[in-house]
Amino acid sequence: MTKLHAISFEQVFLTPHTHLLAPHDMNENAYKILFVCMGNICRSPTAEAVFFKRLTEQNLLHKVQVDSAGTHNFHPDAPPDERSQKHALKRGYELAHLRARPVVDSDFETFDLLLTMDWDNRALLEERCPAQHQHKIRGLAEFLLTTQAPVIPDPYYGGDQGFEHVLDLIEEASEGLVKFVTHKVQR
Repeated sequence: MTKLHAISFEQVFLTPHTHLLAPHDMNENAYKILFVCMGNICRSPTAEAVFFKRLTEQNLLHKVQVDSAGTHNFHPDAPPDERSQKHALKRGYELAHLRARPVVDSDFETFDLLLTMDWDNRALLEERCPAQHQHKIRGLAEFLLTTQAPVIPDPYYGGDQGFEHVLDLIEEASEGLVKFVTHKVQR
């Protein structure tokens, strides 16, 4: 395994690259989270960028690492949907450097938590996941603090309001997730 190097906010948001961390950059001691949606162009890259910013604000980047992937390989190496990028940028989240990738078998072992956006994503992951890693699969909506929503809905076929709603849910869930991981990494 290659040696981990520190990654700054500037490196992530001011230099082009695919995901925040490539598998060879994973710190084996860090708590690792993979956000998963269908195509890895709307919800999961949005969640990756929002949560990365929360980790930066909480000074947790050295303890928690994030990535995103899709259950389907519909958009290999594509940037996030332009509408996702536009709405995220309005709130201060840069997605342009991210690229779509599918979930791969090694993700089940590499990541400590695989957070799905909806029931279909979860069912597909559970179908593929080895029994010893099933406990790592959860829904991002489980971390919502006040909103009652079972899933983070797919905004792909909707209008602007759908993308704004997804951002609202992801921002709220990210606050709950920060509390959860802070407890995990301070043990």
